[in-house]
Amino acid sequence: MSGWSLERLLAGLHGEISLRLERSRGAIGHPVAKGDATEGIWIELLKNYLPERYRVDRAFIIDSTDTASQQIDIVIYDRQYTPLIFKQDGTLVIPAEGVYAVFEAKQSIDAEQVEYAAKKIASVRALHRTSLPIPSAGGPQPAKVPGHIFGGLLTFESEWSPPMGTPLLKALTAADAIASLDLGCVAAHGIFMKNDSGHAIEADRRAATAFLLELIAKLQAAATVPMIDVRAYAKYLKG
Repeated sequence: MSGWSLERLLAGLHGEISLRLERSRGAIGHPVAKGDATEGIWIELLKNYLPERYRVDRAFIIDSTDTASQQIDIVIYDRQYTPLIFKQDGTLVIPAEGVYAVFEAKQSIDAEQVEYAAKKIASVRALHRTSLPIPSAGGPQPAKVPGHIFGGLLTFESEWSPPMGTPLLKALTAADAIASLDLGCVAAHGIFMKNDSGHAIEADRRAATAFLLELIAKLQAAATVPMIDVRAYAKYLKG
């Protein structure tokens, strides 16, 4: 026996995140400060546990046509192959080609928040992404078709009763007309995800850990972002 318990390790990870979210919800009175704290907790979780090839930050996303998304609470993006990560007075601006996933982070989930998250996700998926052939020892490989950008919503609590039942499914289905939510977490109750047959809900008392593992699996399946055409961005140089 090693003395370690995988069950306890996974449960402990969820317990830490859930407790911090609950504390921020109850202890912080100012809504903006409360929102910032919630985002920070989720961002810290992802920074600590995602592989180093990924970065996680709050950011705007821009494309080579000079179109930008709305500000996104949590952006998971590539830093190994993606240049042109801009920082302007503390605000991060990321090229669309480097983005793997985007999430909104809120205190509680309801139909309004699901729709709001869908609109934010749509503003990212609508951006143009370039892709160039990839040099290799065997000769140039075809340009990679830009992959699906995952999107979702992360909260601590639910405004519905039951918290992970039919009202949530209806809200997710309605949001599909704007942009599908691929994965989400209600830390106190469970996770939800999009699959080939529609939306699925998994009630889980270790929801934060379940969400993290499912997200990692989705990122693994997505492989690497496309090779950005930096010259498409260079056309905006003046002088």
